[in-house]
Amino acid sequence: MSKQEKDLQILKTSVEEARTRLQIEKKMIELQALEAQMASPDFWNDSDAAQKVSQDAADLNNEIESWDGFIAGIDDAAAMIELAGSEEDDDAMEEAEQMIDALQKRFEKAELATLLTGPYDRSNAIISIHAGAGGTDAMDFAEMLLRMYVRYAEGRDWKVDVTHESRGEEAGIKSVTFTVKGTYGYGYLKEEAGVHRLVRISPFDAEGLRHTSFALVEVIPELDKLTEAKLDLNMDEVRIDTFMASGKGGQSVNTTYSAVRVTHLPTSTVVSCQNERSQLQNKETALRILKSRLMQRMMEERAEKLDEIRGGHKSPEWGNQIRSYVLQPYQLVKDHRTNTEVKQVDKVLGGDIDVFIEASLKSAE
Repeated sequence: MSKQEKDLQILKTSVEEARTRLQIEKKMIELQALEAQMASPDFWNDSDAAQKVSQDAADLNNEIESWDGFIAGIDDAAAMIELAGSEEDDDAMEEAEQMIDALQKRFEKAELATLLTGPYDRSNAIISIHAGAGGTDAMDFAEMLLRMYVRYAEGRDWKVDVTHESRGEEAGIKSVTFTVKGTYGYGYLKEEAGVHRLVRISPFDAEGLRHTSFALVEVIPELDKLTEAKLDLNMDEVRIDTFMASGKGGQSVNTTYSAVRVTHLPTSTVVSCQNERSQLQNKETALRILKSRLMQRMMEERAEKLDEIRGGHKSPEWGNQIRSYVLQPYQLVKDHRTNTEVKQVDKVLGGDIDVFIEASLKSAE
């Protein structure tokens, strides 16, 4: 047996094991049942339920097609190896090797899906970043993290909607909340929850001294409309305040009381939204995020451990960081949970954080 045949056999076994763990055959039956629902003449009578069924069907179909594509690719590579062997064609064997290498790289990415089996892993992610200890440097760092996550999302063709942003007096942001919309958005980005630490020569220090600053990243899943509708929110326990929007935006955004702050009085949970021109739209968005946070709180209390959802609510200061970004006196990004290290700091801050997310997911197996 040639090296290519051995590599292909190992890959085939891995793919079959992954398909079994993901229950692809069962999901085919589930897809057929959803398609039968969608064919019903009264399917769209309940639009919210219909949209969820349609999205579930599309997600299942994409997943099944992806794993079926591995089987087809393996068959094509096997045929190429057989052709190369029968004709003693070195070029064909090299092409087969390239096909196997491409399949292996695709499989490594797809295999992560086997680790994303939580009830909300497929959901969009709602992320909040708060500047911690470090003054203006911390606010600047918080904005750097925002840019990093936006670029990460763009690299996956995910959409980012900023719902609230509080700018720093001199630079950066005090806090920001945004939603990352994409399949498995929460499953991947929940690994980013925790305290992040930056070490660099401060651009805000006239003496050019090295400063350490911190920022807290919180990640919760966005609830789908049906789950959200099941949550009974007592509006008598919610205070709604309006205020003038600030920050980026057109004239009317900054001169009308369109921004909304909702406070859940029993838990002191506060959510603000100012990205829309309409006060009503901002109110709806803020209430939706509030429900997601309250659901998260319920899950945390039920499980009696914060780490299950957002990696624990840590104080954004020394000793609690999950990851350090060192720009001076040397260049290094280190994740303290997995000891994963990357020396290309600019690359990481530019959104290339897959290596940290993948290592964290695998360490939790």
